[in-house]
Amino acid sequence: MPETTRTALDTVTVAKDDPHREQPWADLGLKADEYQRIREILGRRPTSSELAMYSVMWSEHCSYKSSKVHLKQFGELADQLAAEGRSGKMLAGIGENAGVIDVGQGYAVTFKVESHNHPSYVEPYQGAATGVGGIVRDILAMGARPVAVMDPLRFGPLEADDTHRVLPGIVAGVGGYGNCLGLPNIGGEVVFDQSYLGNPLVNALCVGVLRHEDLHLAKASGVGNQVILYGARTGGDGIGGVSVLASETFDAGVDGQSGPAKRPSVQVGDPFMEKLLIECTLELFAAGLVAGIQDLGGAGLSCATSELASAGDGGMHVELDRVPLRDSTLAPEEILMSESQERMMAVVEPGDVEAFLAICAKWDVEAVVVGEVTDTGRLHIDWHGERVVDVPPRTVAHEGPTYQRPFARPDWQDDLQADGAERLPRPADGAELRETLLRLVASPNLCDKSWITDQYDRYVRGNTVLAQPSDSGMVRVDEETNLGVAVSTDCNGRFAKLDPYAGAQLALAESYRNVATGGATPLAISDCLNFGSPEDPAVMWQLAEACRGLKDGCLELGTPVTGGNVSLYNQTGEHPILPTPVVAVLGVIEDVTRRTPSAWSTAGDAVFLLGETREELSGSEWAHVVHGHLGGLPPKVDLARERALGELLHAGVGLLTSAHDLSEGGLGQALVESALRHDVGATVSLPGDAFLDLFAESAGRVLVTVPAADEPALADLAARHGVPLTRLGATGGDALVVEGQFELPLAELRQAWTATLPAALA
Repeated sequence: MPETTRTALDTVTVAKDDPHREQPWADLGLKADEYQRIREILGRRPTSSELAMYSVMWSEHCSYKSSKVHLKQFGELADQLAAEGRSGKMLAGIGENAGVIDVGQGYAVTFKVESHNHPSYVEPYQGAATGVGGIVRDILAMGARPVAVMDPLRFGPLEADDTHRVLPGIVAGVGGYGNCLGLPNIGGEVVFDQSYLGNPLVNALCVGVLRHEDLHLAKASGVGNQVILYGARTGGDGIGGVSVLASETFDAGVDGQSGPAKRPSVQVGDPFMEKLLIECTLELFAAGLVAGIQDLGGAGLSCATSELASAGDGGMHVELDRVPLRDSTLAPEEILMSESQERMMAVVEPGDVEAFLAICAKWDVEAVVVGEVTDTGRLHIDWHGERVVDVPPRTVAHEGPTYQRPFARPDWQDDLQADGAERLPRPADGAELRETLLRLVASPNLCDKSWITDQYDRYVRGNTVLAQPSDSGMVRVDEETNLGVAVSTDCNGRFAKLDPYAGAQLALAESYRNVATGGATPLAISDCLNFGSPEDPAVMWQLAEACRGLKDGCLELGTPVTGGNVSLYNQTGEHPILPTPVVAVLGVIEDVTRRTPSAWSTAGDAVFLLGETREELSGSEWAHVVHGHLGGLPPKVDLARERALGELLHAGVGLLTSAHDLSEGGLGQALVESALRHDVGATVSLPGDAFLDLFAESAGRVLVTVPAADEPALADLAARHGVPLTRLGATGGDALVVEGQFELPLAELRQAWTATLPAALA
């Protein structure tokens, strides 16, 4: 904050008596009309503390002011599914800290994916670590025990110097924080593309488990109930952090990829404090001492106080000077803006305060009563007896500006779509096909990612059923019945660039399919919509089309959107990232011991392709790696066929010995990954054009195996579900053999697949 705010306490009384004081609203990210609206709401100029609150809560990151006109259709989707009787499993959805889904047997699962992109560029380790910490607290605040995390990551080119700067720190931050919490990291993605250079994407997902009766909501109800702040002390780290940093674009320097224009302090995480906070909070829940709860993430106390008050009885009084500080020099507005980590705010009945504080003391978690619930309809915050905030809380938390940003299909879209990859030169014979497969297998997006994933503990807590490199992550929910859930995150940004409507549906379809391959039934989604500047009509068109595509796709599949995140201003200078609408799908499986593996493990099984291969090469890894090309139309989406495929995969549990989604790299990549997983080769005969069969990326396809004796049963199952079935060959041997084309020893494939990341990053 500017030095002028420290010279004297700016109280409500002072604000009334000094209406013309110059205030740094522009420095805090507010527009002139937004500042004027604040003055109209209050009937005076805001105090410096009020200005701080409005600035962070009305930021793009916190208020969704550019995107909520498009996001509202997800609420309409939920209403439509409910009217059709197709959303009975959703217990909490959009507007809460995270979505909650009924998974049966009295259990519910809560999950959500969010971004921490810009902080992770500024300070890779802490930015990524606190991204994990923040999403874990969102899950905790719903009354759930966090049980697993995932991390969809995107970086610039693997060979770029800045990728070498940010990637190791981001991976270490994700792993370090999650490992210290004792949470298995069960999946995610790692994607490299030029567009993410200078603007990596760090999305974090957490899954939590609770009983139905343990569900908690973020609201401050009950006049006279006490407001308790507990957890870590408040410091200067993160002041204006993600709320401001994620609401601005990065400036390009002389090299085109220099640092961010604004570098507010990135939050600093303490996973050991978070672990104490988790266990303490769960014991508070079990003791029935929590009437309402909110984690302190983006916008810190500004968010927690205004959201709790506006979602409850509408009034709260807070004594800000009671807040425990790590830095005694912090001004009131800095305390309100601080995004220091590992903090929670609870609403507690007066008779339960002593017991609440005792449990906190047991866990060595500092806790202080900082206020109480009132019936004033106002949020009052005092500092040493002087009133520094007097606002209607809804105007801070829920009634920020709504922008109808102009959006338009860009002029270049037609030319981009006309430049299809189908015209590019292709391999001429088996030798060139062999060389192409080896080149793709070793490419950054398709190579082995264990250099990264081995830094994550995938099996802590003992309930991990599937993890990297399986198609989806899967965890056991109940150790007696073996009830479990599977989760996948997916998005191909190149497809979304070619057609954002179809690209979003392709991300949904791939994630849905990945959950289904393990034998789970997809139930719901969370999304993390990563786009460039909303001030660019082309970017807003991409966002609008992606939202429309997701809504229509979810309606077709019957999967409600339970919540998520929008991350805008992801660009450096004039260069936005590929539109990246990451879709997380959660599904339920009745018995995890009967899940379907992602790769075959024995010789003699019959290998089949489910689905249909078409001449669809645009946006593919082949076009990207071999030709550096992006253009044309993405693969077609047939969501009815995806749904039928998912039903087949669920019905095939116990019959199928493996099931592997076909996506990036096509059938060739799926064959390689399936063979290398357990060092069992395969001999296959391709039914059509060998090049297209290997490298086309048509949607709605899965590579499956069954014992030879069960081939008729699979054929019957495919016919009943209307899914095309093609026999390719059989497993066995120590090579991948494509009859009539080439033979590749598994040892040679493994060398190509595993060498890339260690060579680049060691």
